[in-house]
Amino acid sequence: MSIELLKNVSLFEDLNDQELKALDDMTVTRTFPKDNVIILAEDRGDTLFVIQRGRVKVSIVSEDGREVILSTLGSGDFFGDMSLLDGKPRSANVTATEEAELLMLHRDDFIRLIQTTPQIAIKLLAELAGRLRKTDRKIEGLALSDVTGRITQTLLKLAEDQGAYTQEGILVHNRPTHQELANMSGTTRETVSRVLKRLENQGYIAYRGRDLIILKDDLPQKDA
Repeated sequence: MSIELLKNVSLFEDLNDQELKALDDMTVTRTFPKDNVIILAEDRGDTLFVIQRGRVKVSIVSEDGREVILSTLGSGDFFGDMSLLDGKPRSANVTATEEAELLMLHRDDFIRLIQTTPQIAIKLLAELAGRLRKTDRKIEGLALSDVTGRITQTLLKLAEDQGAYTQEGILVHNRPTHQELANMSGTTRETVSRVLKRLENQGYIAYRGRDLIILKDDLPQKDA
């Protein structure tokens, strides 16, 4: 199971079966219950985590005590790589948003793996560069977009990251709560509720229990 997962992780996709088996032997599997904190910002870190099952959120706490969600990650994604490379404290909190089963690879094993398989380091640099670009776009969006734009950008990012195409539209399973959407888009829960209600009334989104369907891909980007 874990070898099949590792094949689909961008960092390890160039490894052959023997190398994947060796990597799998280095990992330890651990399950974290929903709402369990996996990583705390400023803690020392020496472990890379690969998500085998479940979802997590990556967040920071602002100076005024508000949580800001930077990203949500699912099966095949990984985190903890920055501290793994530089040995410095963690830069963000990571929390399980549903029960999560994680593969854990310790720093010494990872460094040895990079030394024997240099292409992993190149892929890691590309991944870090991609994350920096996403962070830049998020900061730009928070600074320049109005509240409807920020919320719809968050919905479209969720659709891109974890949506599934259906006949009705793009289905997002286990949609974030209004508070989590507020934390992702830099606004308040009350504002999210108001904007989502307007989007629903205008026929842009619909609810199916805990799931959200984006009915149109041209969500409004400005307050109406």
